[in-house]
Amino acid sequence: MSPLVQLRPVQTDDLPALFEHQADPASVNMAVVFPRDAEAFAAHWTKILADPSVIARAVIADDELAGSASCFEMDGLRSVGYWIAREHWGRGIATRAVALLLAEIPKRPLHARVARSNAASIRVLEKNGFVVTAYRVSPADGRFPECEEAILVLL
Repeated sequence: MSPLVQLRPVQTDDLPALFEHQADPASVNMAVVFPRDAEAFAAHWTKILADPSVIARAVIADDELAGSASCFEMDGLRSVGYWIAREHWGRGIATRAVALLLAEIPKRPLHARVARSNAASIRVLEKNGFVVTAYRVSPADGRFPECEEAILVLL
């Protein structure tokens, strides 16, 4: 049976669990990111929660915090992203969470960038109408190692 998936605004009480989600080695490996330490994580979320242009949602699956989904500006483009805790993978939660997030955002286009090796995440976005428009090698920075990314758009 599919879990009941809901979104609500991220609350400061969610942050300890979200920190643990983003520090999970398997999740970090799949997303091809460097995990944030506690100080960087706190600074990142303080900025997110203070920015009225960012839509930051907690993903709740069967009354349990399963991750987060957000819409934000990155490189001048309105973008979406999400993170689902590993123990919730493979249950359709990410696909449903992205659909719920997209229902809150009427403005198009929306963009997403995903490591090309992260086939599951690309599939989630494609199920929600995103189309891969290009692949590119992105250089390493403080958050991401060098990797080939899929560039997706939802018109």
